[in-house]
Amino acid sequence: SILSNVFAGFYGVSFTQIDWLSMVYMVAYVPLILPATWLLDARGLRLTALLGAGLNALGAWLKCGSLAPQRYPLTLAAQAVCAVAQVFILGLPSRIASVWFGPTEVSTACAVAVLGNQLGTAIGFLLPPVLVPNTPNDIDLMAHNISIMFYGTAIVSTLLFFLAGVVFEEKPKYPPSHSQAVLQTKPPEDYSYKQSIINLFKNIPFILLLISYGIMTGAFYSVSTLLNQMIVTHYEGEEVNAGRIGLTLVVAGMVGSIICGLWLDYTKTYKSTTLIVYILSFIGLLVFTFTLDLGYLIVVFVTGGVLGFFMTGYLPLGFEFAVEITYPESEGTSSGLLNASAQIFGIIFTLVQGKLTTDYSPRAGNIFLCAWIFVGIILTALIKSDLRRHNVNSGIMNLDVKAVPVDSPVEPESTTLKIQSAL
Repeated sequence: SILSNVFAGFYGVSFTQIDWLSMVYMVAYVPLILPATWLLDARGLRLTALLGAGLNALGAWLKCGSLAPQRYPLTLAAQAVCAVAQVFILGLPSRIASVWFGPTEVSTACAVAVLGNQLGTAIGFLLPPVLVPNTPNDIDLMAHNISIMFYGTAIVSTLLFFLAGVVFEEKPKYPPSHSQAVLQTKPPEDYSYKQSIINLFKNIPFILLLISYGIMTGAFYSVSTLLNQMIVTHYEGEEVNAGRIGLTLVVAGMVGSIICGLWLDYTKTYKSTTLIVYILSFIGLLVFTFTLDLGYLIVVFVTGGVLGFFMTGYLPLGFEFAVEITYPESEGTSSGLLNASAQIFGIIFTLVQGKLTTDYSPRAGNIFLCAWIFVGIILTALIKSDLRRHNVNSGIMNLDVKAVPVDSPVEPESTTLKIQSAL
């Protein structure tokens, strides 16, 4: 999407059709998230990661066959395969962090895992404008440049698939935390994926977080997808700088993610940190909106960096907050539902903001997002902060605690305090 004007010219299609190369990721996620989270719970981390990496490589190679102006449908189909792949990848960070890392490092580990997704996005902003300059008068040269980008992506994706196959292990020999030890004592036959989903949707704090996370992350998706159009509207011919601004936005977000992860591990102040970052994201988007047309690219770089720091830094906060308030439900399921919410809001926001940007101005589209983020602030403030996983790890609950199925009889509290999935 950062080269939307270049690819619209190459394939001879509209900007909306180019936007769909990004939005197909969001569309694919929603119907596939439940099967993907079921697979993660039933078959584990390793198989899920390999499936995601393998499909990503397959989609990248299919895209290499679309290097001609009339082959937009093949590019879209290849993007759809990659979109299916990311369904299996996006829910892994919080699960990997919980399974492999202890209480004092779990949030940082989740932030680092989320960092990988942001790193790919950063590369996606940086390299394409350099590899594929706009050469509207030489389509053959444009096709050659696009081929370098497509084949390079395919080779890297294939190497990552084989690397995951060699080094990726299911879980450590010993549980890294008391909360993980509790979950591992639960017999597999007692687990019900359907009941887990029901429990999550009965959890009011989680529902509030589900909506507020969707608003924030969907807004970030929309801004990222439409950044090229916003920049080129006010700064004609600045496609390369649009990519650099996108890179600044994402790299600043990578820093924000790590800082937020470290802060959570140190303070365990999940709700207050999430709310503060939400408010600062709102302020950042307002400043970005009303300074975009001043005529100074350096201002856009600075405001974009601030916006990215807080909006992207929010991602691991949402994952970890969800795990805390939904324990002992599966981390993959809660984070998967958060991502599904983000995709739904991302589709709606991208379509509406794109229409407002095209018909009116980038400012109109950004004000639309600001109004929704303000709603997200209110919803975040209403979330009850019940840190269940932290309480187990801290020994606030009985040391003999163990997870049991919802329908199991409850023993007297004097003997054992049991955590029920229905909590």
